[in-house]
Amino acid sequence: MLRIPGMPLLPGTLFRDVAKSHYPKPQSLLNFQGISMLSDRQQPSPVDPTGAVVDISCPPVGAASIYPPRSGPRLPPWLAYDKKVLCFKAYFKQTLQEVFHAPYLVRKVKIYYYLEDGTLEIFEPKVENSGIVQGCVLHRQRVPKAPPCDNEFMSMIDLNVDTTVMIFDRHYHITDCDQFTRDFLNRRGITVADPVPCPIDPSESVRKRVAVRAYNPPEKKHPFAQFLKYDRQILKFYAYWDDRTEFGDVRKLEVSYYLADDTIEIKEAHIRNSGRDGPSLFLKRGRLMREFDGMNLPGQNTPVTLLNVLGTNMRNVRYCVDPLNTGNKEVLYYNERDLQIGTVLNVYGRAVVITDMDPFTKQYYRDRFGIDDFSAVPVPTRSDDCTEYRPGERVLPPYNGWGSYEDSMGNCLSVEPKPPRADFKKFIKYDRYVLRFGAKMLSTIKENCDRIFVISYYLSEDTVQIQEVAVRNSGFLGGEFMKRTRVELPGQEKFSSKLPQYYMAHNFYINATMSIKDFIFHIVSADEYTLMYMEHHPEQFPHANVTKIMEKIRNVLQPRMAEFLSACLPDCADLESKEDIYISYESFKGAMISIMGNNISDHEIITLCRHFSAEQSPKHTCVRDHVRAAAHLELKRALWNARDDLMEHLHHINPTNRPFLSEAKVRSTLRGCRLPFSLELIDQIFSIVNRNECGEIEVCDLMDFIDVSCGKGCSMPPVNHAFELCPKIQFLNKGRMINFSCFLRSLDLPLGMRSLQAQEAINVGDDVNGVLFDDDKIKVPSPRS
Repeated sequence: MLRIPGMPLLPGTLFRDVAKSHYPKPQSLLNFQGISMLSDRQQPSPVDPTGAVVDISCPPVGAASIYPPRSGPRLPPWLAYDKKVLCFKAYFKQTLQEVFHAPYLVRKVKIYYYLEDGTLEIFEPKVENSGIVQGCVLHRQRVPKAPPCDNEFMSMIDLNVDTTVMIFDRHYHITDCDQFTRDFLNRRGITVADPVPCPIDPSESVRKRVAVRAYNPPEKKHPFAQFLKYDRQILKFYAYWDDRTEFGDVRKLEVSYYLADDTIEIKEAHIRNSGRDGPSLFLKRGRLMREFDGMNLPGQNTPVTLLNVLGTNMRNVRYCVDPLNTGNKEVLYYNERDLQIGTVLNVYGRAVVITDMDPFTKQYYRDRFGIDDFSAVPVPTRSDDCTEYRPGERVLPPYNGWGSYEDSMGNCLSVEPKPPRADFKKFIKYDRYVLRFGAKMLSTIKENCDRIFVISYYLSEDTVQIQEVAVRNSGFLGGEFMKRTRVELPGQEKFSSKLPQYYMAHNFYINATMSIKDFIFHIVSADEYTLMYMEHHPEQFPHANVTKIMEKIRNVLQPRMAEFLSACLPDCADLESKEDIYISYESFKGAMISIMGNNISDHEIITLCRHFSAEQSPKHTCVRDHVRAAAHLELKRALWNARDDLMEHLHHINPTNRPFLSEAKVRSTLRGCRLPFSLELIDQIFSIVNRNECGEIEVCDLMDFIDVSCGKGCSMPPVNHAFELCPKIQFLNKGRMINFSCFLRSLDLPLGMRSLQAQEAINVGDDVNGVLFDDDKIKVPSPRS
């Protein structure tokens, strides 16, 4: 582009160079000795056509008088000083006539001097709440000097720190300049003074005093922001309104404060049978005023105030709006700070006292205001107030004999009775759980004593059913003796208002006697499932709780331990030997009954015998050939031929080819490779294959076991793997023999305690039944001749 000499860099002064045909791009990279690197070479300085190098930092042509001859630049100033500006900070004083405490106003400005054309510009920074128009004070232009040199223009020699210049009849005092201006003037030989302080503005001091006076300004509330922050957050308070007039009482209320919009809603909590069963809304949701002087008349409260300006009658009257709004009265509303325990709210003339608040409200006040004391205020009462409804103290009429007790209760509780509800959770949990006991009837008729019954107790509904076992030539037909129903405990008043008590599961145990429908039954036995269930739930059945039974036996046998041992072991035995001693059920039961009498039941003795039983259930075994034939049959029926995939998967989980793998990994492998084996068949295969001492399965034996290609074909028909392949025979002989040594170790009583009979025998120098007593142990020697 071409520029006109002597013209500033302004639009319209630039022209395109038509003769220019080469447009090189600046290079930032260079190739030096075959290596690409960043070029940090400086651009060459502009050269004068005459051959002299131009100094860009030289002063403009108009200031050549302060330089020696021929030392100034030969380039035009608009090129040498393009975009170089000198900046000075200054101020001027403006007189104020209407302010007494501030006779003048100090206005701070910035003076910009453009070196390229010698123009001047004055700009005043904006000050908040100054009350004057600020911004550009003097547009960019060449400024003439003050008279008598008004035929000359101001230059940079006229501007310096701590000097006063007159620009268009206004005096500007320069106080400071920027670092570029200071360096530029110093290089040109012009000394720049140090910055001088700016005088204090009296009007600014007055504004600061007013701002300090207005402490704690009201917080600005933005309704939408408050709604987004506190939406669905409600502070709930419990209150009452004391309306104890001639026909009134204390009204209990619930005050809800909505944080989203600072509104209050009050509802009334009706007391049962108080006669107020209508709407519970006490105050509609809205903002509640603090002061209430009565309802306003129509037209009394208006948004604006009208003033009568002209006219005396109704025809020629002129009105205008009061700009000062002198008749406006500020309305104050209740907020969250006013709601505290013990506060009295003025609800349009009614005194509502807050007594308590809910947990969310307490936590809110604890976090927001730091309040920790939330002691409730007592609610006043009166003698004729309605008492609160208490379901436990309601007395129902006595049972009349029609239907069940629950049906009679339903008739008393509601006009339209509903059928009693069953415990559905209990039904789901204990469905098909049945406890069966063998029993005999106790009667004065000899034939009835020989009858055999089976009592079934259903845990899901607490019902009892009795079946009679048919005995040949007994004269009694077997079958259902009593239908399934709940049985009441004997000794209760039938026609009473209280619910009767029924037989529960803990009432049934061996050697128990119970009266059912005017028949007396004595329980003599129980099936294996019943005994196991009672032993697995000792907290429900005290007669099957081994811990309590042992504690009771320990308290009774502590002074009579020697007598108990002699009753259990009449023959020779060494209790200190390492070998276990076993006794029969009949011997143990006889010794227990002889020592404890009626303090122990048959069921407790059976529980102990089963717990310390010497019999062990036979080990569950399967025939290897049968299990292998069943596995091959399932593989052939499913057409399974992914043996290579199974080997690859085993190699993936066992890269080191270990001969044994854990059961969990092998099980997940068989399930993951989709072998057509059921869970029961997999368990039976795992019980057959070889294992090591750690219980891990041998991989080679397992692969040979499921290999269909080797061996003869399968000749086994399809069977049920859960029951028929490896039949599980229930072990029913538990408790016939007792590990007496284990029982004594669990009893944890010293064996050398002497009984009274043993002490007498020691005194006379004889033994008792061939038993010699020692302080530490009891030994039974060989029989005497």
